[in-house]
Order: sequence, then C-alpha cells, then structure tokens
Amino acid sequence: MTATDRSIELISAAAQAAADKLAHDIIAYDVSDVLSITDAFLLASAPNDRMVKSIVDEIEERLQKELGVKPVRREGDRDARWILLDYVDIVVHVQHSEERVFYALERLWKDCPELELPVEAKATRGKAAEHAKLQAEEDTSEFGEVL
Repeated sequence: MTATDRSIELISAAAQAAADKLAHDIIAYDVSDVLSITDAFLLASAPNDRMVKSIVDEIEERLQKELGVKPVRREGDRDARWILLDYVDIVVHVQHSEERVFYALERLWKDCPELELPVEAKATRGKAAEHAKLQAEEDTSEFGEVL
C-alpha cells in the first residue's frame, strides 16, 4: 500500500507552509506499509520554541484555508519543543532542533520511502546544521570561546 493522493497533497501543502516559515530539514516519509493509523509523516524543525509554534500555526492555517482540513489532535503546545498535528491521513511533527537530534525520528523511519516535496521544502535540508555552526561562531566571537 502507498500513501494516497490526498495524503501526498496534504504533505505537500504542509511542507510548503513549513518552508515559508523557515523550518529546517523538512522531510516526509510514506509510512503506510508499516503503520495502519496514518499514511505519511512530515518532519520539520526550528531553532527555538517560538519558531516551532509559528511553523505549526502556519501549517494548520494553510491546510484549513487551502484544503479545508483541521487536525483531529494537536499535542505539545505548552512547551512548544515538539508539536504534533494529527490529520489522520498524515501526522506532522515540528520539533525544536535539540529534540530533533535527540529523538532522531529519521532513524526510525529510514526504511520507509521518502515522499517528494516542493523545491522550497527540499532546500531546507542541512539548515539546522548551518544554524548551529553560525550560532557557535557567534558565541565564540562574543565570548572568545564556546560556552
């Protein structure tokens, strides 16, 4: 079984919304062969809690406006370190960069086929590493050494 056309449409719209709000490392997996509860996962990250929330809000708003869907569940709002949007057909995970590295969801789903994403979403790959490097350089130049 593969992800439905509707799931792919939702993933594409969500990925574009995340990219428009400067999410990092956007990737989607077709998990339909290994899970019966959903067709696809979208993973995205951001360097701070405020951006995580902003990305999630944009995804939710865009999918409601363009495709007429609302999530059946939204979890993780309080801490905004890892927010999950469950649309039944797809599940969106937006994580703080630190959580993304720690939980490494890509490692869990690496055997699942990757779904094609919009060009802007693909261009976000590696942005978290770039951001971390720039932050380390700023910390070094400001304090003379990495803290």
